[in-house]
Amino acid sequence: MPHSGLRFLIDVGVGKKVEDFLNKSSYDILSARQINPHMSDSEIIDIAAKDNRIVITMDKDFGELVYNSGLMNIL
Repeated sequence: MPHSGLRFLIDVGVGKKVEDFLNKSSYDILSARQINPHMSDSEIIDIAAKDNRIVITMDKDFGELVYNSGLMNIL
C-alpha cells in the first residue's frame, strides 16, 4: 500500500540501497538511473515539478538550482 501519496524522484548519486528500501516500502518512486542516468539536474527538476515528486539527491547545489528555477514548491 502506498504511503500517504508521497512520490519521489531519486537522483543517480543516491545509493541503490535507498532506492531499494523505498521501493520495498511501497513508496511511489522514479529513478533517474532508470530513466536516463545522464540527465541534467534541470531535467530532474522539471520531471519532479511535473509529476509532483520530492527529489532525493546527494548534490549539494540542488537547493540553489531549485531556488533559481523559481520552483520552490518542490522542495
